[in-house]
Amino acid sequence: MAPTTTRSRAVVCLSGGMDSCVCTTLTAQRHDVYAIHFSYGQRTETRELRSAEAIATATGVREWMHLRLDLFRRIGGSALTDSSIAVPAAAGEDTGPEMQLRRGAEVPVTYVPFRNAHFLAAAVSWAEVVGAEVVVIGAVEQDSSGYPDCRPAYYDAFNRLIEAGTREGTIRVETPLIRMRKSEIVRLGLTIGAPFGASWSCYSGEAVACGLCESCQLRLRAFRDAGAIDPIPYAAASSGV
Repeated sequence: MAPTTTRSRAVVCLSGGMDSCVCTTLTAQRHDVYAIHFSYGQRTETRELRSAEAIATATGVREWMHLRLDLFRRIGGSALTDSSIAVPAAAGEDTGPEMQLRRGAEVPVTYVPFRNAHFLAAAVSWAEVVGAEVVVIGAVEQDSSGYPDCRPAYYDAFNRLIEAGTREGTIRVETPLIRMRKSEIVRLGLTIGAPFGASWSCYSGEAVACGLCESCQLRLRAFRDAGAIDPIPYAAASSGV
């Protein structure tokens, strides 16, 4: 009888978006994946859940957890969770220094205040229970919208918190995509067989992606720059970049 091998475990924050899709596929190559998805009152909550479930199935995750958080809806302050704040269209295609400065200086209204800290806290708690020493999240700094919780310094600080505040202090948050451009993430995903067709990035639409919000524009541009076609549907009049 052939000997069995025990793989290490990793908890992956699986939003259902393009970046978490690649992260889950990548992590599944080396670990047994425990995927955690958060419904927090976001506009496309139902669609993101469906995408996350499909990605989890396609990548063969070992265990799936769906958590509902009501605090962001009650707190508000973000266009993703507060219906009184409109989701803006992307400012334009410029990704040069001026756009980078704008993004660094102006945190957009789609930022959910301190969201990733809540997500990571739950993921680390689960990691302690299941014996995982890695928590993976698909944060991206280069082509992000200027969110402060997508910076490497944020995760360095969080790892120090985990070291001080957990039983063994050995769990680490990993951000394998954080220094990559979106087009590089697309190329990586295509290479490893990430199920992009199951993912969802739009901030507004649930049946068809709007193609106008910044998340859609970043995604469309990434596929274009990677020389690939995005497999998800877009509103016909707004799918160009």
